[in-house]
Amino acid sequence: MTTRRRFLQLGSVTAGTFVTGLPALADVDRKCPPLPPAIAGLKSMKDQAKPITAKERIARQEQARRLMNANNLDAILVADGTSLDYFIGIRWWGSERLFAVVLPASGAAFYVCPAFEEDRAREQIAKFGDAKQADVRVWQEDESPYEKLAQGLKDRGISTGTLGLEETVRFVFADEIGKAGSQVKLVSATPVTSGCRMIKSDHEIALMRLANKVTLIAYEAVYKSLKPGMTQNQIEDLIAIAYSRLGFPSEADVQTGEATASPHGSDKPQVIREGAIIMIDDGCKVEGYNSDITRTFVLGKASDKMKQVFEIVHRAQSAALKTARPGGECQAVDAAARKVITDAGYGPDYKFFPHRVGHGIGMDMHEWSYLVRGNTLPMKANMTFSDEPGIYIRGEFGIRLEDDMHITENGAELFTPQSPSLENPFGA
Repeated sequence: MTTRRRFLQLGSVTAGTFVTGLPALADVDRKCPPLPPAIAGLKSMKDQAKPITAKERIARQEQARRLMNANNLDAILVADGTSLDYFIGIRWWGSERLFAVVLPASGAAFYVCPAFEEDRAREQIAKFGDAKQADVRVWQEDESPYEKLAQGLKDRGISTGTLGLEETVRFVFADEIGKAGSQVKLVSATPVTSGCRMIKSDHEIALMRLANKVTLIAYEAVYKSLKPGMTQNQIEDLIAIAYSRLGFPSEADVQTGEATASPHGSDKPQVIREGAIIMIDDGCKVEGYNSDITRTFVLGKASDKMKQVFEIVHRAQSAALKTARPGGECQAVDAAARKVITDAGYGPDYKFFPHRVGHGIGMDMHEWSYLVRGNTLPMKANMTFSDEPGIYIRGEFGIRLEDDMHITENGAELFTPQSPSLENPFGA
């Protein structure tokens, strides 16, 4: 989530000051400008986040095995990424060196690991399992990790079976696995991985609810601290400080004026001005689980046209929320929001609302499934999505409202209150 630019800026906190001249959190001696009161008053909420347990991960692995059997898979392979964390509890930075876990439909998992990384791997395995008993197959720099993997499949009796690859596994890895295990059938593991991850547990829902709460608190504190003349980068730095004080360092994207007419904005330097649209978008992670919220507002008075467009988008977001429920198709949610916008004169189709109304969210900011035309997948209780309709008028402004949505047993709820207006985006 953190960009290289943001990483360097956040790194300057420990050095003493942000690039904007705002004070670092631990800076007590330098005579820097004080933090705005709304941000200075933020307190850490980190103690409210309860980590996922080893017991929960074992239950996830068992669910994965049930789905493997239902989909005729003998094993799945996950490499670096969120699925590795989801099932095993290992957080691994990806590289050209293969680190992977193979979880069979029956029997114990095994690991393929660079030899010089074995101690680090076992250290992470020990957090959620028995590192001494773990089957870790190491490979030296002049050896093939794919031969080690093929041997592991043979030892498990599935060298001629069907191996599901998690969707983010690099092509170079998949290609070499296919060559080394020439008799194994490689298929997508998505029916297993997304089949598990799309349905959130109560614990996961609680972590996402907290992430959303943290994001809205950070946004509101920054909103109360804004002044005309601030630059886009200064606001982004304020957001980073707010998140840090809340205990969940993250960032957000800020756009203003005509740049808001592009859904993902512009890299051009921007200055906020009274009466101009300002859009803040992104979220934070709490124990690996994301929030994704967009707030669009003005400082001072909004024009009548801005207010009219906001009201249309607000109704579209409400229509999507009302339509979302167990048994309904994912595409129906997009259709409901799109109809409101089109009927209000901002059509046809994708002309002014050029993106889907929502995406799945969890350990990845965007994950299965998607609220988009053509997706007939029925929604189920405890799926989670963004609900983010927008209207974008080139050369003028754009308005997007985004909150994260939880499918309940009887309908759907937003984790956060809808924004009430452009001039009062966080309510009383």
